Amino acid sequence: MAVPYEATGRRDQKARTREALVAAVRRLLADGVDPTVEQAAAEARISRTTAYRYFPSQRALLLAAHPEISQRSLLPPDAPADDASARLDLVLREFGRVNLDWEPQLRASLRLSLSPGADQPVLRRGRAIDWIVDALEPLRSSHPEVDVRRLAIAIRATTGIESLIWLVDIAGLSRSDAVELMRSSGQALLAAAVGRPCGAAPDPGRALGDAGA
Repeated sequence: MAVPYEATGRRDQKARTREALVAAVRRLLADGVDPTVEQAAAEARISRTTAYRYFPSQRALLLAAHPEISQRSLLPPDAPADDASARLDLVLREFGRVNLDWEPQLRASLRLSLSPGADQPVLRRGRAIDWIVDALEPLRSSHPEVDVRRLAIAIRATTGIESLIWLVDIAGLSRSDAVELMRSSGQALLAAAVGRPCGAAPDPGRALGDAGA
C-alpha cells in the first residue's frame, strides 16, 4: 500500500506547507477566485510540483479548504436550559455568523457536492442538524409529541448556506437581511411545531420586496 506523501519524513515541515496552501486557497476564494492548484501554489509561494504532491487535483484542494468546525454545540455556556426558543435563537445567530464568515469556502464545497460523480458529500454530514437538535432539547420534556430531529431537519433546510445563496443571489436580499429571515423562519417552524403564535415573523413586504420565486 502506498504511503501518503505527507506521512513520510519531515512531517512538521510538510504540515506547515499544507497549511500554507490551504490558507492561500481560502484567501483566493474570499477574493472571488476559483483557484487551481497552480494558483494556490503561486499565492503560497510554493512550487507547483510541491503543491501537486499535497493536492493532486483542484477538487482535493477545495475540499481541504472546507471549514472544519469541531464544536458539538453552538450554544454558549450560559444558555438557558429550558427555553427552546431562546436556545434556538442563539444557535441560529451563531450559525448565521458561521455561514457569513465562511461563505466563499462553503459555496465552493456546495459546488463540489453538486458536481456529477461527487464521491464525498461535503455538506451532507448533518453537523448543523445536531447543533439545532441540541438547541431543541427542552422540547423532549415540554412537548414530547414533537419529533425533535424532524423539526431540526426542517429548520436546517431554511437556514444553511444553500438558503443564504438563494436569498442573496436570487431574492436579492442583503446578507444581514438574509440571515435575519433565516433566523425568523426557524423560529416560525418551532412555533408551528409547538402550536403557539410566532411573534418573530418578518414583514414579507419589507424583507422580500419583489423577489422572484
